[in-house]
Amino acid sequence: MLHAHLTTLHVVSQILEIFAEQPELTEQLLASSAIAASDLACADTRITRTQELQVCANALHLRSDLGLELGRRMHVSAYGMVGYAALSSATFGDAWRLMLQYPALLGTYFKLDLCIEGELAWVCASDYQHSPELEMFNLEMCLASLKLISDDLLGQPLQLSAAQFCYSEPHYSDRYPHSFACPLQFNAARNAFAFPAHLLQQPLPLADAVTHREMLSRCRKQNTEFTTRQAWLGRIRQLLAEQVTAPPGLEQLSQQMHCSPRTLRRHLQAQGTHYQELLDELRFERAKTLLSEEDWPICRIAEHLGFSETASFRHAFQRWSGVPPSRFRA
Repeated sequence: MLHAHLTTLHVVSQILEIFAEQPELTEQLLASSAIAASDLACADTRITRTQELQVCANALHLRSDLGLELGRRMHVSAYGMVGYAALSSATFGDAWRLMLQYPALLGTYFKLDLCIEGELAWVCASDYQHSPELEMFNLEMCLASLKLISDDLLGQPLQLSAAQFCYSEPHYSDRYPHSFACPLQFNAARNAFAFPAHLLQQPLPLADAVTHREMLSRCRKQNTEFTTRQAWLGRIRQLLAEQVTAPPGLEQLSQQMHCSPRTLRRHLQAQGTHYQELLDELRFERAKTLLSEEDWPICRIAEHLGFSETASFRHAFQRWSGVPPSRFRA
């Protein structure tokens, strides 16, 4: 599927930091992501979820517990405005309600919920809809980071009561207690961790009403701008997906969006992307799906994706993935 949300380079930067003692791996880590090392020096750079996930997949081949390690590095300050709004909230519960109100600003790959069950509060992550092979990695990073954020908010470690995971126990499960120092259950019905519900009433050490009102105002504005941009970008992706066999050119696409080509180009540039990148992303995702189906020969896939020649498709797929389509299928 297409990943409509844009995100920062924070996760990518953290991955490169983890492998900082092996600079020769930088090229391998960034392979097929269309992210240049020089991009990392610009704080305003935005990338697509597809680009971020590509770097994560590259790194996961080198370190299987990468999700846990990243989660232990993603402090509340890594989440920008919404993180500082949470820090200045009056209570731990107020901070959680704020973060759950703005999932787009958290940049999570999951639907997050806070459920009270008896004397326990459960933080649950569900509804993952991205690369299936990265679900476990993303879940580990998400829950480990949320635990670390809780520590930051309280100014002391959050005492967990339990942690549950839908998948089988991994071979590196001895590293889980670094983030989840509590009874662990694998092959469970949900992905979640629990803590005493009374802690939601705990006042936060950095609470400040004036700062909180200012941060909350900025969060609302940022969320409105973000969701508006994403809805606009989502419409472009939808149009391209509906016409993938005969993709519209930039001018035709701008007519369908009821704007001029110049306006369309400017809006895409403001979101850190461009027409060809969006089309390539769509074609790449669709190609990977079709290559998993044996009854689709490569020549037919090329035709379906709007390539006039099979050789052009092979060349493009090699550029996107680093391997030819026949090898990817094998």
